[in-house]
Amino acid sequence: MSSGGEERLAEMTVGAVRPHNASIEIVDPDPRWARLFHQEATRIREALGDRALAVEHVGSTAVPSLAAKPIIDIVLAVADSTAESHYVPDPEAAGYVLRIREPDWFQHRLLKGTAPDVNLHVLTAGCSEIDRMTAFRDHLRANADDRRRYEAVKRELARRTWRHVQDYADAKGDIVQEIHRAIARGGKPSGPGG
Repeated sequence: MSSGGEERLAEMTVGAVRPHNASIEIVDPDPRWARLFHQEATRIREALGDRALAVEHVGSTAVPSLAAKPIIDIVLAVADSTAESHYVPDPEAAGYVLRIREPDWFQHRLLKGTAPDVNLHVLTAGCSEIDRMTAFRDHLRANADDRRRYEAVKRELARRTWRHVQDYADAKGDIVQEIHRAIARGGKPSGPGG
C-alpha cells in the first residue's frame, strides 16, 4: 500500500490500524458457514428489530463450494448508514465493534464480530453496492468456471505476504471487475463465442 493508501486506511479506521504482515488464510468450503450466517443474522435482527432493512450473506463464505477466508461477510441495509447512533450501539452491545468508516465509498461502515469472525458491512438501503455484492455472490453460486477462476486467483494471492488485508482485497480487483463485466453481459464470458 502506498503512503497515500496508508494515510487513507488510517483515516477510515476506527481505533488503531493493525498491520497484518502475513499471508492470508484461505480454507476449503465449510458447510457450517451458512449456519453461522443464520445465527449472526438472527442476532443482528434481534438487536436492531425493524431497523435492519435487509441482512444478506455475501462474500466467498456465501458460495457453498468456494474456498474462503474463514470470516462471514454480512451486508446490513439500514435507513441511513451515516446515522450511526441509530444502529451502531445495539450491535456493539451484542459484541460487534465499529472498525471502518468509508464516507467516500457508499458511506460504508464495517463492524467486526469475533465469535464467529464476522465482517458486518453496513450500507444505506437502496445502495447500488448491495445489489453488486449479491449479484456477485449469486453469479459465483451459479457459474462454476468463474468460481474456479476466482478461487485460483484468491489462492495465488493469499500465499503472498500482505501488510494489510485490504491490500489483498484490492489485488483481487481485476478478477472481480472481470466477473462483474460477465454479470453485466448476462453471465456470458468475453472473447470468441462469448
